[in-house]
Amino acid sequence: MDTTRPWGGVLSGSFPAFVLLQGSLYAAYGTVSPFLPSFLGERGLTSGEIGIALAAGTMMRIAAGPVAGYLADRYDATRGVLGLIAAASGLIAFAYLASDGFWPMLVVSVLHAAAIAALAPLADALTLAAAEREGTFSYGWVRGAGSAAFVLGTLVSGVLIAWAGLASIIVSCGLLFLLTAVATGCVPRAPAREALPSLGFGGIRELLALAPFRRMLVVAALIIGSHALNDGFAVIRWREAGIGPGTISLLWSEAVASEVIVFVLIGPWLLARLGTASATMLAAGLGVLRWSIMATTTSVPILATIQPTHGFTFALLHLAAMHLFARVVPERLAASAQTLYGNFGLGVASAAMTAMSGLLYGAFGAGAFWFMAALCALAVVFAAHLHRAKTFA
Repeated sequence: MDTTRPWGGVLSGSFPAFVLLQGSLYAAYGTVSPFLPSFLGERGLTSGEIGIALAAGTMMRIAAGPVAGYLADRYDATRGVLGLIAAASGLIAFAYLASDGFWPMLVVSVLHAAAIAALAPLADALTLAAAEREGTFSYGWVRGAGSAAFVLGTLVSGVLIAWAGLASIIVSCGLLFLLTAVATGCVPRAPAREALPSLGFGGIRELLALAPFRRMLVVAALIIGSHALNDGFAVIRWREAGIGPGTISLLWSEAVASEVIVFVLIGPWLLARLGTASATMLAAGLGVLRWSIMATTTSVPILATIQPTHGFTFALLHLAAMHLFARVVPERLAASAQTLYGNFGLGVASAAMTAMSGLLYGAFGAGAFWFMAALCALAVVFAAHLHRAKTFA
């Protein structure tokens, strides 16, 4: 990307449309994700039934995401498939309001999970392709706007719940998903492709035959999987250490803010200077540092110092993966690559490590973070092999 290009050129291109697309999508996620379990409980589900409904949704997302990616690639219709499933996500969300009890809620949860499974990967595929094609903006700028919108959606949801109850999050997320569908229609069409991928699983086999793509899937699974213990048990550990809720909120917000900063500013700069492989190794290495410190201390000043590394262990890794995909994945398989990365490289790893984290924390307490550090150390080894791929300069 030409960083000397004036902002007028950026704003006159498709950048605003992609900010609207990613912003509305992640605002919808931020609106509903933190509060959906509470809404299900209010509608009569027990804790066990809520767990079943959420787990069933996770399994459906893992299964449905690659199917949507395949259809988008097979028919050269990424924008059309994204618009369709975004509209379906909005409409199905409203069905939560008409449902009570376990079985109706389970059905709606599974249907909604199927609809939203490929939203983020397909939005990423469109954004990444446009950023590479136009050269007027960075993918990280748009994705950073999405992260900021997620935080804003979560904050607004808290206000709405206090004013109108938990049902308000269903209304707001439904409307935001519908806005995502509208925003999809505002982004430009990609040039038509001449070649189509092979039928069946040929496209997936072709992707997995790319050594850099395979290695990045492994690296991403290891690093993102290592976050599961933090996401599930960091707050529990901090509360047990006597850290108050206000301080915990600030620590958590610091991590999210660092994510936005890396997406928009630091990450693209580092990628331009280090290259994909070295940036990936940096993300993994900082993961080793982050989890090692989490295993050894609950000192608030030290935690405040280490929380910004989240921007590197998540956002820089994601930018590096997008950078790699843009260079090694054939355009006709871009949507399939994104859904494989999102649903298998990240989704399955997160689900598996979330389940394992409970066992590890129960057995070792804070010492479980050493296992997460070991995962990132292993990721450094796999990332180092990316230097040997001829794809990278």
